[in-house]
Amino acid sequence: MSDSSQTALAGRLDALTPEQIDGLDQGVIQVDAEGTILVYNAAESRFSGRKPERVIGRDFFRDVAPCTRLPHFYGRFRDGVRRGALDETFTFVYGFDPQPMRMRVTLCRSGIADRYWIVSEPIETPVVEPRRSAILEAVGQRARAEPVDPSLCEREPIHVPGSIQPHAVLVAGGIDDLAVTVCSANVGEIVPESPLGRPLDGVLPASFMGEIRRAVAAGTLDSGRQLRAHLRLPDAQGRPYVAVAHRSGDQIVVELELASDHPEDFRSASQLDTEIAVARLRAADDLDTTARAAAGEIRRLTGFDRVLVYRFDPDWNGAAIAEDKDPGWDRSLLGLHFPASDIPAQARALYTRAKSRFVVDRDSVPVPLVAAPGTSNDPVDLTFAQARSLSPVHLEYQRNLGVNGSMSISILVEGRLWGLMIGHHRKPHYVAPGTRAAVTVLTDAFAMRVQELESRRLWRQQQEHLAIESRLVRELARSDDIVGALTGGDTTLLALFDATGAATVADGAVSVLGRTPPPEAILAIAAWLRATLPPERSSYVSSEFTLAHRPSAVHRDIASGVLAAFVDPSRDHLLLWFRPEVPSTVTWGGDPRKPVLAGAGGLAAVLPRRSFERWVEERRGSSDPFADWQVGIAEALAQAVEGVVLRQRRKIGELTGLLADKERLLAQKDLLTREIDHRVKNSLQIVSAFLQMQKRQVSDPEARQAFAETAARVMSVARVHDSLYQAESVEEVDLGQTIETLCTDLAGMAGSGHELDLDAERGLMVPYRKAVALSLIATELVTNAFKYAYGEAGGRVAISVAGDAAGGVRLSVCDQGKGIHGDWAADRAQGTGLGMKLIRAMLDQINARIEVENRPGACFTVTA
Repeated sequence: MSDSSQTALAGRLDALTPEQIDGLDQGVIQVDAEGTILVYNAAESRFSGRKPERVIGRDFFRDVAPCTRLPHFYGRFRDGVRRGALDETFTFVYGFDPQPMRMRVTLCRSGIADRYWIVSEPIETPVVEPRRSAILEAVGQRARAEPVDPSLCEREPIHVPGSIQPHAVLVAGGIDDLAVTVCSANVGEIVPESPLGRPLDGVLPASFMGEIRRAVAAGTLDSGRQLRAHLRLPDAQGRPYVAVAHRSGDQIVVELELASDHPEDFRSASQLDTEIAVARLRAADDLDTTARAAAGEIRRLTGFDRVLVYRFDPDWNGAAIAEDKDPGWDRSLLGLHFPASDIPAQARALYTRAKSRFVVDRDSVPVPLVAAPGTSNDPVDLTFAQARSLSPVHLEYQRNLGVNGSMSISILVEGRLWGLMIGHHRKPHYVAPGTRAAVTVLTDAFAMRVQELESRRLWRQQQEHLAIESRLVRELARSDDIVGALTGGDTTLLALFDATGAATVADGAVSVLGRTPPPEAILAIAAWLRATLPPERSSYVSSEFTLAHRPSAVHRDIASGVLAAFVDPSRDHLLLWFRPEVPSTVTWGGDPRKPVLAGAGGLAAVLPRRSFERWVEERRGSSDPFADWQVGIAEALAQAVEGVVLRQRRKIGELTGLLADKERLLAQKDLLTREIDHRVKNSLQIVSAFLQMQKRQVSDPEARQAFAETAARVMSVARVHDSLYQAESVEEVDLGQTIETLCTDLAGMAGSGHELDLDAERGLMVPYRKAVALSLIATELVTNAFKYAYGEAGGRVAISVAGDAAGGVRLSVCDQGKGIHGDWAADRAQGTGLGMKLIRAMLDQINARIEVENRPGACFTVTA
């Protein structure tokens, strides 16, 4: 439409009454310079489904049609207002519900001051791509929903959607000749004729094409790297555009997005804004504080109603760990968990490769890509395209969540997808390219800060555990008792891994620390691990052990988590750590199940969850998980123990050989000693017999007595050697048996008229030296009793020998004769006195004492 035509249109509209404006077939809206609606006719009401009384007085660009707050609509309006000559005509697709509509839009200035007309004339109803149609049909049939096969989501080809969002234009050329092979259907916004088959030079300025050729030659457009430029296109009335080029397979893909000459019309982050935000991230000293700061700074720069820091767990479930939102939005997602199926595997893979994705308007109609005739039908891979259209499933998910405009920026920590920086807006929301770049940089800064904080925390934890491991290894090196070194010192296994229980299994013996299952249960766990772990693995870890090993379910309160490491290849030695069950309540953002329905054209339409109300799940049988580095330390400690075990086994082998040699020598010594005892006994018996023979050949009474006493003494020693010969030990003598045999011999030697009452404790083992001394003492006391208590008439002597409570021996010899004088020890001994001298010598030799009392006969008690 020419300037004069627009002026004429404005004049005609100015002259119409409100009733006449309502009767027009075109949609007519009148606004002031700020966009406040003053007139909203009936045709526009039919198109949009909004009643005039609900929109008049409201901001058209911000409140009523926020999908128009784009550079090629709102930007044109603001430029015309500034110039004082608004005269723009262009096409625009409104995402009206239920049916989108393509309109020819005219912006013109009214003849009345501070009044502007927005006239919309329907052109066509855009064709909605099949997957979107299937989704829309399935939405209306939710009552027939069935459980979803999660693989349906994971198989969706989201990297080749075949369309882009309508705020951008796309052209792609072959890598060799840069001839246009594909373009978006809205390419007419930048060139008057289709560029398909023509060189890209006919679409883009020569300076930018030169940069593209140099980048292709240098390989700097590979792997998602981009070339960005600000340029003006002559065929688009010299308007400013932001151009972004990247390589996709054998094509160069260029996206063009209309920019504004006035950044203040759209939030545009400056370098200073970014630097201030990064400084605030650096000032935060823990993860929670840093995440809150990042959410706040990114929301301040982008203007989203809500910004979340979303973190993945090891199973790819997500949780909102930080949130900054408009106070007027009462729905908070902070602390809620979301199942892994909400962001399926192929979406996570795409996030790992392409770092950012912005959706301006959930309800906008994607612009299809058109290929040049005769070219390949393979769809263009839009992995790295900034304006790539989104999966209809994802857009429906946003609808159910109450979100229209959105943002997702990957948080990559050490090359792995750690989480997402997510922006939500309840209405369509445009973020300027410069701001998008700034918040992507800010998200990278957050990721680096996360890596720094997490690395520092992990380093401290690892150093603490390595120090504990070192102390245990030192104890192992100094000790031959592995179990004692690990469980008995100041530092034990229990100090590792925040465990509440630990145990060792060594050759079938169990030693425990802290709270653990009973030993028999630990032995059962060890047997299960031997049977379960493949030969090449030496360790096992689980935070849900009682689910894997059902017999341990009764111990889940103390053993839901298990870390185990076998020490030796034979698996006879095992180290175990136990963690208790941590019952937890996980609050999900709605029931995580998804239904699947048959959509239009036989397509399967996967519908995301509609409800995001808090859905609580109570988890049992799980512990806090063990970290990978903790498993590594456990394996290293087990290897150190293995060195000690092998060393001990070598020592045991050596000692076993030495012990066998010693036992052979001892057996030989024992045999020799017994032979000697046997020969000594025989020799002493021969001597005693000779003395008895000599006694019979002398007539002198004193001589006969001396021979008899000497024979008895020799016989007492012979009886000790006889006991040694018969005993199992060559070091100890059964004193009771020896005294019993000795007294029988003494009674026989004393002749008729003399009797003995014997009470001897059998099995009373005493050393050889003590046995000889006590046998000699008994011999002297018995012969003295026969000789002095009764004389030739004879009498009875009572003898007892027994052990006492203190581990000593009590020997008593008592008669019923005339008794003994009270100070007998000081009196001159009768006869030669040799017997008493011998008794005193034997008492001194074995450190014994003797007591005497009259009952009225004499009773001698020796305690040794």
